[in-house]
Order: sequence, then structure tokens, then C-alpha cells
Amino acid sequence: MAPVRGRGTGSNPPNRFYRKSVVPDPDAAPDPDEPLPRTQFIKDTTRTIIAQNDSPDIGFARSINPYRGCEHGCVYCYARPFHEFLGFSPGIDFETKILVKEEAPKLLRDELSSPNWKPQTIAMSGVTDCYQPAERKFALTRGCLEVLAEFRNPVVIITKNHLVTRDIDLLSELARHQAASVVLSITTLDPELARRMEPRTSTPARRLAAIEALSVAGIPTGVNVAPIIPGLTDSEVPAILKAAAKAGASFAGHTIVRLPYAVKDLFEQWLTDHFPARKEKVLHRIRGVRDGALNDPRFGSRMSGQGVYAEQISALFELSRKKAKLPAEHPELSTASFRLPPGPQLTLF
Repeated sequence: MAPVRGRGTGSNPPNRFYRKSVVPDPDAAPDPDEPLPRTQFIKDTTRTIIAQNDSPDIGFARSINPYRGCEHGCVYCYARPFHEFLGFSPGIDFETKILVKEEAPKLLRDELSSPNWKPQTIAMSGVTDCYQPAERKFALTRGCLEVLAEFRNPVVIITKNHLVTRDIDLLSELARHQAASVVLSITTLDPELARRMEPRTSTPARRLAAIEALSVAGIPTGVNVAPIIPGLTDSEVPAILKAAAKAGASFAGHTIVRLPYAVKDLFEQWLTDHFPARKEKVLHRIRGVRDGALNDPRFGSRMSGQGVYAEQISALFELSRKKAKLPAEHPELSTASFRLPPGPQLTLF
């Protein structure tokens, strides 16, 4: 399947939960008159918004995802298979069928107001990016931040989009109470590679600009060199950390690419389309850190890999991080200022 302009993949692989599926003829010539796939926004009627996480590999126990699916279109995205639970494909469907939790701010207010809520840090973008293009239209992330600022409940934002700077006012207010931090994920500094690999994210330069703007505003801001793709982007680790430190980042982390379920096939096809000469080298390097496979779902290794090459990547990151004078530790956030906002007041005439 040929690449689709502005999308991370050009195909819709079958949903692994369905026994039957329609598969297009791979030998058929593409129709030049066929319109490009358009983004569809679908109302999500979920009745809860704070998700619980018990994975030992993730540094947070609670998260909010205002959207399901992500128009950023990162070809390597580990969240693509989540779309299969909704009856969609992890391919083009993931990028074009975006579920919108229109009631997210209201649901968040209700859940934070509950006597069962124990104040703790909430991560935004635990699965899909809360500042993806849909946020310009629906502003659900901003709505949730307004609620979090009212309650002074700590939040960590993870994003690849400069749009996060729109909400500096709310993030600054939370940061005054040691209740906010932001992480910008940067995979590469090469704008052409980024355009092909993560087509609707902000450019690397814009992400660095976001780090600078947030840091100047007093919001603890870090860089996540993630995901590192062995054989393709691992050599950029020192340059990314140096650039992030210069922009004002105050901490740094990293993960190695993981390709669950259909993502590995989508990624292989992407390499064939864009980097055929490097394909086998990249796949060989990924297998080298994934115990001979393209994915290793085991806790303890799925984020960092294992083996000699994974150790080399980790050592390169640590050396580069220290040279850039970036701490590894995420700043500790506080729940000390959490409060229940006053309810509506009766007006006396």
C-alpha cells in the first residue's frame, strides 16, 4: 500500500479480534481520484475519565486521555492496537477516527469532588496525545486543566505538540503550588524524518521552542528522547539532549521503541516505503534489543530493552545526559495545596 500524504501509514490492517475482514488487492493500481482519508470526530460517551494504571513500568498510577486515537499519526505508536478494542483498525483508522470525550472536564470535576478521591498526580497523554490537532477544535485538555487548577491537583503533561504553550497560564498557576510539569517527547531533530515518521506532530524546532517557553514561565519542563529507534535515531541522542538543555529543559528520560501487535507490520512497511536501504539494519537492531523479536511485552524490559545494544544505548543516553547537565529525576510534585473549590453560593435579595 502506498504512503498517504500527511499520514503515518497508508493501510488499514485487519482488526485482530475479527475473523473476517476486507483486504484490498495489493496489486491494484492506486486510484488518483480517490480522496485522501479525512479525520472523523466521534462522540465518546464514557462515564469516567480518570484511568487507573498498575504497570510497574509507568511512573504514574492515574491518567486522563480526552481523546482516543491520535491524528499525529506516529507510525511507531504503541497505542495503535487500543483502537482495535473499539472495532477499528490500528492503521489509518487510528489516525482518522478520533473519539472525543466531550464530557471530560465535567467528569473530572465530579471525580475530584468525590470523597473517594485521594489527591495524587494525574498524567495527561498516558495513551494518546492530549494536544493533538483535535484539541484546537474541542479544547478538552484546557477544560481539564481549568478543573485541575481549581482543585490544585498535580498534573504531568506528556506531548509532542507546541500547542501546550497555549495553556501556560493554567500550568503556571499549578506550578506555583508545585503541581505541574511538562514533558516534550523528541524523537529526532531532523524535520524531514519527523515529517515522514510522525507527520502531524509539531516540528522538532517547535518542540524545542515549547520547552523554552514553558521553562521561561517557571513550569518544570523536561525532554523525553522517545522512542529511540535503534539503527535510525539512536545516534541523535547526544544532540537532542544538548538542544533540549539549551532550550531550558530541567530533566530528561528515554525509552526504546516497542512495536506491539500490528504496529510491527505497519513499521516494517513504513521502512520499505521510506528507508528501504536501511530497513534490514533497523529491524536487526530492534530485534537485538527485543530478545530476537520486534516486540517484548515483558515488564522490566519493554521500555528499555535488553542485551548488549540496549546497554550501549542506555550508556550513551546517560553520558549525554550528564554532559548536558540534565537530571534524570522528574521533579516531585505535591498534593499539599489540593482543595475542594467552594460550591455555588446562594444570592440573598
